[in-house]
Amino acid sequence: MHVSVLLSEVIELMDIRSGGSYIDGTIGFAGHARRILEQAGATGRLLGIDKDSQALQAAEKVLQGAPGQWKLAHGGHGELTRLAHENDFDEVDGILLDLGVSSWQLDNAERGFSFMRDGKLSMRMDAANDGLDAARMLASFDDDELTEIFRRYGEEPRARRIARAIVKAREIRPITSTLQLAEIVSAAVGRNSSRHPATRVFQALRMYVNAEIEELKKALADGLDLLRPGGRMAVISFESLTDRIVKQHFATHAGRWISLQQGGERWEGSIPPVKRITRKPVEAGFEEVKRNPRARSARLRVVERIAEVPRSRNGL
Repeated sequence: MHVSVLLSEVIELMDIRSGGSYIDGTIGFAGHARRILEQAGATGRLLGIDKDSQALQAAEKVLQGAPGQWKLAHGGHGELTRLAHENDFDEVDGILLDLGVSSWQLDNAERGFSFMRDGKLSMRMDAANDGLDAARMLASFDDDELTEIFRRYGEEPRARRIARAIVKAREIRPITSTLQLAEIVSAAVGRNSSRHPATRVFQALRMYVNAEIEELKKALADGLDLLRPGGRMAVISFESLTDRIVKQHFATHAGRWISLQQGGERWEGSIPPVKRITRKPVEAGFEEVKRNPRARSARLRVVERIAEVPRSRNGL
């Protein structure tokens, strides 16, 4: 089962209010969502969104008996605005995004997310979707396309060598399983560290197949628009790439003060304006990492929407 990371930190930093309305844009197995509802009480409301229909079935069981009202919606967090409006969550007190892959998805070999167990090379978050999967990518993309994907989504420094090895290997037989791909990558670059050499490649394929970066950027923009003043948005990232995108997006909306030639300062930033609740990302403590080693890479960032654009300082 999926273990919710930074659970107490999320609840505290989101400042869950009694009777508040909340959206969990990546509800998964509903660990965070259940606690949000318990904190929001009998008049609280929550909308849970997930691409994975199996996760939604599990979430429904977890939320049974929880206080307040809740709804579940099948879709990606890139569809946040549409799903919120369709379910009467037009203005909310908080939004949570728990990015990446759940423990259950990683441990389920059928989903093809992990090289720790042999399985079909799928990597689709929505298992019912018959669209592009990792196996089809590796069968049809040329080495230039694969190199770009491994560099952009996996930040893999040996992307060209790995891409060429994949193209060469598929000429002999199709690449259809997770362990098969992991072995090709390992043979191409060797093993020189504790991290498996295929880690970044699997990350890149998963992100590309599920359009994770594009969805995240849209969810960040839409999420801030859905917040009412005083509402908070919390995002948990597990890769440096996604954490950097969250950090930069929040920074543009937090803005900065620009010194004026005539004196005083002017605020410059994106609308809607926010204030940072976390100046640095919150990380899991020793005890949590001991209980759940996958929490070691979790990074939590939180911002709060403010009512008005800051005015110029010093009376100007």
